[in-house]
Amino acid sequence: MSLPIRDDLRGLTPYGAPQLDVPVLLNTNENSYPVPDAVVEAIAKALQAELRDLNRYPDRDAVALRADLAGYLGHGLTAEQVWAANGSNEVQQQLLQAFAGPGRTALGFTPAYSMHPLLAKGTGTAWVDGYRAEDFGLSAAHAVEQVERHRPDIVFLCSPNNPTGTALDPAVVAAVLDAAPGMVVVDEAYAEFARPGTPSALSVLPGHERLVVSRTMSKAFGFAGGRLGYLAADPGVVDAVQLVRLPYHLSSLTQAAARAALAHRGALLATVEAIKEQRDRIVRALRDRGFRVADSDANFVLYETGGDQKKVWRDLLDRGVLVRDVGLAGWLRVTAGTPAETDAFLSAMEVLP
Repeated sequence: MSLPIRDDLRGLTPYGAPQLDVPVLLNTNENSYPVPDAVVEAIAKALQAELRDLNRYPDRDAVALRADLAGYLGHGLTAEQVWAANGSNEVQQQLLQAFAGPGRTALGFTPAYSMHPLLAKGTGTAWVDGYRAEDFGLSAAHAVEQVERHRPDIVFLCSPNNPTGTALDPAVVAAVLDAAPGMVVVDEAYAEFARPGTPSALSVLPGHERLVVSRTMSKAFGFAGGRLGYLAADPGVVDAVQLVRLPYHLSSLTQAAARAALAHRGALLATVEAIKEQRDRIVRALRDRGFRVADSDANFVLYETGGDQKKVWRDLLDRGVLVRDVGLAGWLRVTAGTPAETDAFLSAMEVLP
């Protein structure tokens, strides 16, 4: 007798990249640099201060953390315009729970973040794929055409886009905002790695009550194990997601650790420029060798393998380098890590059969 799982979930596999024990891990877009000792000490002190009161529930609304996040984002934001959760995935799930669900539709443009359609399915939201061009680009005209055709309740835009790495032209966001009948979510998980002059959708939040900008501390902050994502939006959006959030969804320890990390953001974000250097180095090196490479504003690079990407992935793994097969025929994605990790990746690519 089989379990009575929902019919639309039968046959699906959970989201996740392979977790393998190899010398060079460049498959999940983590920050390769460990947390600096001074920040470790600050976080440990902040956690120690919370331990005696673990018999009490945490601040249900995480007000102090939200104020700190607003201060980091700038743009005149206040705590009332920021919401935090266990990673940006939970933020986006809460948005779907509040603004989508059964009988409603979400629109995205793949290849993009593969969790968006899974989150939609998990919340009973119909998913519509607007697709990107063959070069992975997304024009304002195409985006608007898809919005007008499907009239979605939520539109997901990724800037920089995962897995391609390229930031959106601001004209695309503006055009979708003008055309969309519902919410527009701009996923900016990799915003801190963008090339100079790349604007954030945060700059157009004023006057757009249906715009949401989603961020994370997992990447640039090197806080992936801390699980902290957040959004910036109109206060009404923050009120709405609180209707569906689980009680006390952010532990006292998570809130304390995240606040300590934000207080030492200078030390944590110091690795961003080093990572961008390695990203640009990978782009140049692969292009010099004749590979097609997508422009990247993120901490990873999508490149064409020149053959079966599954074989190239396995050949790299055999040489101790784990990259990501994102399911695009003939393409692989590699995270920009330390100089030594870049050396290992480029050397492995050089000797592939």
